[in-house]
Amino acid sequence: MSGGPLPSGQNAPTVLRIVLGKRLRELREERRLGLSDAARVLDVNQLTVRRLESGQVGFKLPYVKALLELYEVRPEEAGEFLAMTEQANKPGWWHSFRDALPDWFRAYVSLETSASVLRVYEPHYVTGLLQTADYARAVIRAGFPEAPAEAVEQRVELRLRRQDLLDSPDAPSLWVVMEEAALRRFVGPPRVMRTQIGRLIEALERPRITLRILPLAAGAHPGTSGHFTYFRFGERELQDIVYTEVGLTSALYYDQRRDVVPHLETHTGMSQLAAKLVPDARAYLTGLQKEYDR
Repeated sequence: MSGGPLPSGQNAPTVLRIVLGKRLRELREERRLGLSDAARVLDVNQLTVRRLESGQVGFKLPYVKALLELYEVRPEEAGEFLAMTEQANKPGWWHSFRDALPDWFRAYVSLETSASVLRVYEPHYVTGLLQTADYARAVIRAGFPEAPAEAVEQRVELRLRRQDLLDSPDAPSLWVVMEEAALRRFVGPPRVMRTQIGRLIEALERPRITLRILPLAAGAHPGTSGHFTYFRFGERELQDIVYTEVGLTSALYYDQRRDVVPHLETHTGMSQLAAKLVPDARAYLTGLQKEYDR
């Protein structure tokens, strides 16, 4: 992680907690107060204040009230802040799936749930937000061959639950660049692939979903280093963030401009190349679906 606000472990915060932490930092800086001033009022060390401002710990209401008084926040604004604090302390919906969520992926689900724009590059599989249940089950079984059936089904349920955000009134814009290899890789029997391709065809009808297919003929390109997801948010306090996986058991979350911009430019370039080489994704998918009928 490059200077970002997101831990990848057990205490991965909700986006609201990150937003409130940054607002607390802004209020402190507006008053020209240092970390030591806030720490003195709370009777804690400066590291605790820093972790509070980065959203890495839960907000204790007495702490927040004391800081708002120190920063001379107006009563009506303080009331709104405290109400948001109570909301931020509530666990995300994914908390009930904690046994199915790797530590390093918990922050991802929080970001995904709150993003206004998602840009995804998928070289290996259909992206999780567009997977059918049978396809997801086959992918998960391949990744966790020793897992009991109950654990597999819990992961499938989590993946399908994540897809609910696409049907919400404030659904994000989802822009996916997918390698042709991901669509030609058999995941389960042909019937699973036929249904999965059908799901992608249906997704093309959604105005907030863009799907680009990068054919094998594209050859080598900047994105071949691996899967990544780019997040953009409506909240002014949150900068763009990029998620990349590292091996099989960890991930990195970047929020520094020097790291985020190259991923954004790469995604845009791949999308333009894909649109040029496969200008009609629907026609391509329809033809591919027929191949799985044979």
